Amino acid sequence: MDADAPAGARVIDLHGRFAMPGFIDNHVHFVSGGMQLSRVQLRDATSADEFTRRVAAHAQADKWVTGGGWDEQSWTPYAEPARQLVDRVDAPVFVTRADMHMGLANTRALQLAGITRETPDPPGGTIVRDANGDPTGLLKDAAMQLLTKVIPPPSLEERVLAARGALAEAARFGVTSLCDMGMTPEAFDDFRAYQRLEREGALTARISLYMPIAAYTRLRDAGVEKRFGGRLRIGGLKGFADGSLGSGTAAFDDPFTDEPHNCGLVMHEMSDGSMQQWVADADAHELQIAIHAIGDRANAEVLSIFEARPDARTRRFRIEHAQHLNPSLIQRFAAAGVIASMQPYHCIDDGRWAEARIGAVRARSTYAIRSLLDAGAIVTFGSDWTVAPLNPLTGIYAAVTRRTVDGRHPNGWIPEQKITVEEALRCYTVNNAYAMFADADLGRIAPGMLADVVVLSADPFAVAPEELGKVSVQMTILDGEIVYDEFGVR
Repeated sequence: MDADAPAGARVIDLHGRFAMPGFIDNHVHFVSGGMQLSRVQLRDATSADEFTRRVAAHAQADKWVTGGGWDEQSWTPYAEPARQLVDRVDAPVFVTRADMHMGLANTRALQLAGITRETPDPPGGTIVRDANGDPTGLLKDAAMQLLTKVIPPPSLEERVLAARGALAEAARFGVTSLCDMGMTPEAFDDFRAYQRLEREGALTARISLYMPIAAYTRLRDAGVEKRFGGRLRIGGLKGFADGSLGSGTAAFDDPFTDEPHNCGLVMHEMSDGSMQQWVADADAHELQIAIHAIGDRANAEVLSIFEARPDARTRRFRIEHAQHLNPSLIQRFAAAGVIASMQPYHCIDDGRWAEARIGAVRARSTYAIRSLLDAGAIVTFGSDWTVAPLNPLTGIYAAVTRRTVDGRHPNGWIPEQKITVEEALRCYTVNNAYAMFADADLGRIAPGMLADVVVLSADPFAVAPEELGKVSVQMTILDGEIVYDEFGVR
């Protein structure tokens, strides 16, 4: 027994392996990620034909085919997705793009949703149409809700099962705490699933669940505050300012380079004043605010909302993604104390094609992690799973090397934005704990902190940067209890 260990403590010899605080994933879609494990997987489909084959293989008569993760940028030859790719499937189909800001429906699904050439684009969304004005099957951002509302929602049992699968994945990758960014009112049903698992003692990660900001009055009227809860807590509210780069719906001041008439989409609640009102009221009632913003225009507008709040620096406001900035925006993040909640894997994924969409000049300050840190801004990391892999070590590899997944940038895409291993680890631990109002309990190994610990197969400071992605988690400890183990010590 170690002389410093309290009576009854268990001592495990790690044989020199690297131990660190448990990883915190600051942005993940957790229950939907667990559901995706059993749905059609399209992320690694490399052609339109393979996309079609996988959807058809997953189809059952009269049951919706959902899931996806497709990325047309990875298809050879490139093809614009359209309903004809999945119209041979008898079942209704709606599969989302990797960024979850665009989905593809087949004709049967469009019919069930009543989407026709006469259906107008909803505010903050686009029904993509062909030269004749007919829907192609592609729906962007708010337009997806026209279709998803007719898909039967998962039952509570299905949500519990999905959460169990997601928790197993999190333990395998050393994720001991996470922010589940609830995207729809169904987040309240996810909370019920988490509650059941907590009662059963099966909640093997700390969950901070963010609810959709449009539903903030339910939390306000119940008296929920951002610091309330233990292993399961309501973390705050999530809103949207724009869409995504890949779907052509990120809001920019200038048009997309490859779409000279398109500056993206600003969400309706941003343009009609609702977001400003929601943020002011929710913040006054001690609810944390996190708003998705990708393009420079969207980031500027969200920063303006946050900067207008009294004592903004103390509020720990968050902008989710903060992907495409300019130097003045970077300084505003630092000055206002707004947290840049970033997902480094997106850099090495989008870096394959981003410059074709926004040009080389704007690309210089995209995923500007180095610049934000140098300016004194608070940067946190997450995965955005299932948009990107859940494994934090993959994210660390991305932030440190910026080597795109196609191998075309071995020295890093925009290498001046690389950061160090230590900085990346802090973004996955200390900084994330701060962003969750949990910095008194999490993010460090120290007396009085909660015993969330991860053991790695190698010291990340000792391996070559290009080998970081090969480091694995060998043990995950939550509250002093082993929840994942490759040592066989349980």
